[in-house]
Amino acid sequence: MQSSNSVENYIKGIYNLSNDNRDWVSTKDLADKMNIKPSSVTDMAQKLSSRKLVSYQKYKGVHLTNQGNKLALKVIRKHRLWEVFLHQTLGFSWDEVHEIAEQLEHIASPELVKRLDKFLNYPKFDPHGDPIPDIDGKIKAAKRVLMSDCSIHDEGQLVGVNDSSTSFLQFLESKQLILGINLKIKDKHEFDQSMDIELIDINQILNVSHSVASNLFLVKDK
Repeated sequence: MQSSNSVENYIKGIYNLSNDNRDWVSTKDLADKMNIKPSSVTDMAQKLSSRKLVSYQKYKGVHLTNQGNKLALKVIRKHRLWEVFLHQTLGFSWDEVHEIAEQLEHIASPELVKRLDKFLNYPKFDPHGDPIPDIDGKIKAAKRVLMSDCSIHDEGQLVGVNDSSTSFLQFLESKQLILGINLKIKDKHEFDQSMDIELIDINQILNVSHSVASNLFLVKDK
């Protein structure tokens, strides 16, 4: 059997491609996501099936079992806690933390994860706004909406991003579109679907493209 790190990477990849663990994931989609050969994915899927981490059907793909889902959430919990630690404690920017957390997420010690969670004062979200599973694997996500779906005069707080690429995160920082900032939709332009928004905390008006707005999550004020 391949290393536990490899197993965890596959399981996490399947989880991220599935729809709340309800959908089957094709071996092709998984191979594309992990940038490996489809034949290697098929081989691994069969091995994961023998360990009862996934259900596997030749022409349907893979589906996480309850055991596989628990493992995926355990890895995701560690990854996102490490991202918070790297960002808040060590001062890494939000575009730097993902790659380092990819390495740290495989540390096995449950006690270390428990103490890390306590040290960070039990955070609910990582630096990108993604919810952190609790010790029991439960996720409590905020009711968030895409900025592009908001209407004129809507107000809310920026709580997450749909695109975690380094270039996009650096772009957001250059525009002071950082997590936690409060904003208001001032106008939506019919021609290109761009938006004029007010960054309330710093009293600044900013125009954002439809592409950018489609990758930003808000929790709207009631």
